[in-house]
Amino acid sequence: MKKITQLFSVSLFTALVITQISCAQTSTNKKEEKKTTENSVMLAAPAANGKAVAAFAEGCFWCSVHIFEAVNGVDSAIAGYAGGRTKNPTYREVGTETTGHAESVMVYYDPKVVSYDELLNVFFTSQDPTTPDQQGPDRGSSYRSVIFYKTPEEKALADAAIVKYNKSGMFKKPIVTEVKNLDIFYRAEEYHQHYIIKNPNDSYVTNVSLPRFELFKATYKGKLKE
Repeated sequence: MKKITQLFSVSLFTALVITQISCAQTSTNKKEEKKTTENSVMLAAPAANGKAVAAFAEGCFWCSVHIFEAVNGVDSAIAGYAGGRTKNPTYREVGTETTGHAESVMVYYDPKVVSYDELLNVFFTSQDPTTPDQQGPDRGSSYRSVIFYKTPEEKALADAAIVKYNKSGMFKKPIVTEVKNLDIFYRAEEYHQHYIIKNPNDSYVTNVSLPRFELFKATYKGKLKE
């Protein structure tokens, strides 16, 4: 695990930086969709039918959605924005690095099948949490690593996970992941939802997202969907 994870944090991400292909550059020419308050997703209420929700930021949300939805017990994932101060932000606004928001993912999951603690394992296995305001070729505060918590129990698990992975030897540098209270999650524009599935030939997808996903599958020891 240590050797594979170091490969993730050094070799792959060095290669991705060299490509100079970023999530923001890929979407520069796409039509901007303005959202209203109806597009925001509040996480104060629990999910229906005994399901639960969790939110994370770990770089480009296209990658995050694809990764978390591959995990057994996860029903779906939504791309969005969280952790900032601007109300109803657009993708273009978040990309200016002035809103305080990070590209994030809201995960709907069945706690009887996959625990919150296991989702934290997915989180740390699928990224390099030691690079401040950066994930691979994507740079800026909107690509920072964040665990968003909604309860004291989730915060305690997040804090414990950071201590655990700092001591594990998986990463050569200290983890810089934030642990931040989640008050609101804004759903991203519709063209961002399941972007990888909709755009398999996109240059960012083929050069960054899919290699990252394949490395996650090779590294992660938990159960994935067939």
